[in-house]
Amino acid sequence: MPASLRHLRMFLALGRDNSVTRAAAACHVSQPAVTQAMCKLAKETGQALFQRSPQGLFLTEAGKVLAHRASRALRLLDAAMADMDRPIRVQATWAQLSALIAVSEVENFTLAARRLGLAQPTVHRSTSMLEQAAGTVFFQRTAHGLITTRAAQNLAQAARLALAELEQAASDLAALDGAEAGRIVLGALPLSRSGWLPRAVLEFRKTRPRFPVEIIDGRYDELLLALRRGEIDMVLGALRLPSPIDDIVQERLFDDEVVVVARHGHPLLRRGKIELADLAAFPWVMPRRPTPIRAILDAALPRPQIAGHESPGVIETSSVIVLRELLRGSDQLGGVSRLQAEVEAEALAILPVHLPGALRPIGLTTRAGWEPTGAQREFLAVLRRTVPGGGDAL
Repeated sequence: MPASLRHLRMFLALGRDNSVTRAAAACHVSQPAVTQAMCKLAKETGQALFQRSPQGLFLTEAGKVLAHRASRALRLLDAAMADMDRPIRVQATWAQLSALIAVSEVENFTLAARRLGLAQPTVHRSTSMLEQAAGTVFFQRTAHGLITTRAAQNLAQAARLALAELEQAASDLAALDGAEAGRIVLGALPLSRSGWLPRAVLEFRKTRPRFPVEIIDGRYDELLLALRRGEIDMVLGALRLPSPIDDIVQERLFDDEVVVVARHGHPLLRRGKIELADLAAFPWVMPRRPTPIRAILDAALPRPQIAGHESPGVIETSSVIVLRELLRGSDQLGGVSRLQAEVEAEALAILPVHLPGALRPIGLTTRAGWEPTGAQREFLAVLRRTVPGGGDAL
């Protein structure tokens, strides 16, 4: 569990006022309480956070790093608590906030307790104490179960991001001692897995051979949710235009083309010229809606061929492996990224037909206001350096 919220507030007050006396007064605690809290915080971080001078106590380099991340974390929490009773700011604990997060995600106290490895009464008591301090209702019981209120959702989201900030702090503090802490968590959409991401990870490994990297693949909506919760650092792959929500930042790194693929020896490959209308004579394997590739195919191809429920011959899958095997054993057609098609060149051929509006932007998606650690900045630089086509891609 991260450092106590009360201790972090005392730490920031001392860093601002440079005086134990003034920090104690600002936090409404005794001077010994501030001193003890700072000793515990220094022990937990393994760093000297203050240095003495005739003018008072001043933050060390490590103290400045922690103060920066702690300020960001507490600003998030305080913004979510702004309309709640004041006691929650001084009484809330990470254990209570963790219980709130778990219950808000599963909307069930028993399931939340299992997730946290705690007894159900312990989780219920934690969220009840938080509710009392906030002076507001976090959960409403209905005939269909528990419903999380907007206040609880906002506070749980702020707590997730605040915890992520303190994890970043641990990584930043370790870097000051030449050590490594933390990890990089990547959300990988299909195209990024086809060469760009593996190439970037291998390049990163040359300078950071032991730094943990976790790659999570999944659907865009799942990865976006994890990104916004602070569980993923960045999502790599096709960008969504316009942006689906305003708390993310999208960075275009290159453009990719959607192409039509088929097995080698497909009847269409024997034709001198292929028209879009020719594609309607064959069944299709399609990505699921509302992916960018599916949108391009829906707009480009003859309507009867791609109208999902109207055409029972359409198979929908987000797996390039499944698509490849279906096409290898039939005359079906598929639409994929050119980069993915090139990886599957031994099994699939690209048909010489141009789809209108086939270019789509590929890049990075991060949280608005996210500040990467040193290791994450290095990885971002590698990602930008290893994009397909190099600098010409931009």
